[in-house]
Amino acid sequence: MQVQVRCYATLSPYSPPEGLVEMAPGSTPRDLIQNLGLPMDEVKIIFVNGKSADLSTPLGDQDRVGVFPAVGGG
Repeated sequence: MQVQVRCYATLSPYSPPEGLVEMAPGSTPRDLIQNLGLPMDEVKIIFVNGKSADLSTPLGDQDRVGVFPAVGGG
C-alpha cells in the first residue's frame, strides 16, 4: 500500500522523495517511522488523515500521515 508522508520542522529532512512511501498492509505509524529512519524519541505528534493518532494506529492505502517533533514557543 502507498502512504503519503510529510515530516515537519526539524524532522523535515526525513520526508521521503515525492512524499510517498510503500508500506506493507497492516503497517502502523511506528513501522513508518522506523522505515524512514526517524529518531523515535524526537517524534511527539502524529496525524493520520488530519486526526491525532498514536504509534499503533493501523494505516490504510493512500492515508496521509503528518509527523511532528515537540514544538516550543513563547
